[in-house]
Amino acid sequence: MKKIIITQFIILLAGTLFAWFNFFKELVNWLETSNCKIGCAVTVLSNPFLTPCFYGAIFFTVAFILGAIILKKSSKNS
Repeated sequence: MKKIIITQFIILLAGTLFAWFNFFKELVNWLETSNCKIGCAVTVLSNPFLTPCFYGAIFFTVAFILGAIILKKSSKNS
């Protein structure tokens, strides 16, 4: 079971980093008023805080935090 929890932790860490990288790339393009070619924003005027990328980053972060808590608790029980 511990191997599965560690694998989940690593996947959630990678997903969280990827999601926030995409969001910040979108944010920088929005602040510079240039088109974002890789993110969720469709136009230059799309506020990146209202895009699915931002909400996905938040959910990945919450899942990652919960995964870290589970990993910590499972380490104490070993």
